[in-house]
This record gives sequence, structure tokens and C-alpha cells, in this order.
Amino acid sequence: MFSGVLLGLFLMSATVVPSVQASDAELAAKLDAVLVNGMKARHWQVKADELNGWMKAKKGDFLVVDVRPSMKMYKAGHIPGAIFMPYNVMLKPENLKKLPKDKKLILYCLTGQTQNLPVVALRALGYDAKVLAFGYTAWAKGYMGGNFMKKAIGNAAKKNFPVAK
Repeated sequence: MFSGVLLGLFLMSATVVPSVQASDAELAAKLDAVLVNGMKARHWQVKADELNGWMKAKKGDFLVVDVRPSMKMYKAGHIPGAIFMPYNVMLKPENLKKLPKDKKLILYCLTGQTQNLPVVALRALGYDAKVLAFGYTAWAKGYMGGNFMKKAIGNAAKKNFPVAK
């Protein structure tokens, strides 16, 4: 009896594992197809001046998405017309339904780092996702993200971390 259970588990794993591996390979190929175009597409970055120009021209072919993790940050100030959807819940099915596939999605975060986490996945899912270069720091005068960036740059200057050449 015990050997029959083991045989059943083996046969089941033999049929499940290849399909998992195949789906991993398919996913990797899909993500690779997006990443291979990153440099050519300027890493899907939109500059603040460019976004501001679209807003002034009242273009309707884009949606700005604030992906910072805190509603408190959004309420303290955000890009006009932006919706709030934290990056860490963006790929949930109920949230993807809120994102139009027929418009450019302009994602932004504090300094331009976490907005990059969902952009490749969104592009692989068929969204025209882009990011605001340097995030909200490039948009809002005196925003705290700039201070974070200055601190990081100052730390690197003081520490003089090793660089290989």
C-alpha cells in the first residue's frame, strides 16, 4: 500500500514538474522579450518636463499612477490626476482591472526606484507602462526624496567604496 502511494506521488510529480518548468520558461521568455527592448525604449522613462507638457496639452492618452507605499504620502501631495495604487499590490487581479490597456501608464514613486519593480511585469502583461525619471523627486520642488538622494550620494563620497576597473 505504501509503495502504491509513493508510486502515485512520483507519477503526479512527474506530470506537474515539467508543466511548472515550462511555465517558468514561458514567463522568462516573456520577461526577456520586454527587457531586451529596455535600452532602445530609454528604459520606458518619461521626464518630468515631458509629462508636464502632456498635461498642459490636455492629452488623454495616459494615466499617472502613484505607486508609493503610503496613502499618507499621496494625500500630502501627488501629481494632478494621479491615482493611488501601491507597487506591492499593483499586480493583484482586482487592481489590474483598474488600469487601462489603451493608455500609457506613467508610474512614479519617491525617488524613482520602486516604480521600476512593476514596470516590466506590466509591460509583459500588455500594458504600455512607463516610469517618471527620478520619481516624484523630479516633480515636486523640495520633496524629501531629493534629500534621500543627496544623503546617499554624500555617503558614497565620504566612504569612498571600492570600484573595480
